[in-house]
Amino acid sequence: MTVLLATILKVVVIFGALISAAGISTLAERRVSAWIQHRIGPNRVGPFGVLQPLADGIKFIFKEEFVPEGANRWLFILAPALSAAAALMSVAVIPFGGLITEIDGTPILMSIADLDIGALWVVAIGGLGIYGVILGGWASNSKYSLFGGLRATAQMISYELSMILCILAVVAMSDTLNLREIVNLQDSADSRCFGFLPGWNIFYQPLAFVLFVICTFAETNRHPFDFAECESELVGGFHTEYSSMKFALFFIGEYCAMIVMSCMTVTLFLGGFSVPYWSEAPFLIGLASFLLKVTFFMFLFLWVRWSLPRFRYDQLMNLGWKVFLPLALVNILLTGLAVSL
Repeated sequence: MTVLLATILKVVVIFGALISAAGISTLAERRVSAWIQHRIGPNRVGPFGVLQPLADGIKFIFKEEFVPEGANRWLFILAPALSAAAALMSVAVIPFGGLITEIDGTPILMSIADLDIGALWVVAIGGLGIYGVILGGWASNSKYSLFGGLRATAQMISYELSMILCILAVVAMSDTLNLREIVNLQDSADSRCFGFLPGWNIFYQPLAFVLFVICTFAETNRHPFDFAECESELVGGFHTEYSSMKFALFFIGEYCAMIVMSCMTVTLFLGGFSVPYWSEAPFLIGLASFLLKVTFFMFLFLWVRWSLPRFRYDQLMNLGWKVFLPLALVNILLTGLAVSL
């Protein structure tokens, strides 16, 4: 019973923290964009504008619900919920820290579930989020929304292949799909790179790391890959016809997906919650290390958005199929050769 209560508490804390982090990310987005563009940013609601996400939430709750004429009502309602749920479910297997405590001999770990197929879970469940975008675009009965959904479909197929091959390279080296075991292997003294660098996979798989990071931008529809909602061409893309909390759910799903992808990057390539040269670091130090690494990649998402121009769509497709996929295939072949030798 105590173990069950501990699991329920972990679910509440981790999901609550993820949704709260998504709200804070909207404020960070505005702050970073203001900093890059030499503007002030949010400064009206609360001290230094820190209550702006709360004000946005209240605004969305009280805005009018609108369903376009001719739209498929049930799919129109389902789409944003599906988009957000997929991102929220993906976080279940992320190991945020090591052992918290033991209850009746059962270890309580800082993750909701410690699955042997954790990496596969993130890919499978995270991929469902795109169906929310596709359904939202099709069910809206709008040509702009439909174009956004079709673009999202092609983009997901193009870049998910390369991203999976990058994950497969790490899995082949680690000989496991369990994300916690992948972190522990990177923290092992035997895995040190050149004898003195941390045993992080970024040093053993630099090409996979670069490809994976860029693919996370494409998979989350973030600039410069935001063709699913390209404002200059499609008004608002797949969510053109959405308002109120349905519109908010799409944004919660997007920011949650960004956080999950940042967590995956840290887990697969940067040693997760491990601290370099400190294998027995206390739980809180490990958690702080993990959050610090994730914060860097979240900042990278925001920095890139306000620094780079958007690709043309033909450039997006050429990059995915003619550059990333061949490089990912060569990388997995070289990894297989290295592992076999």
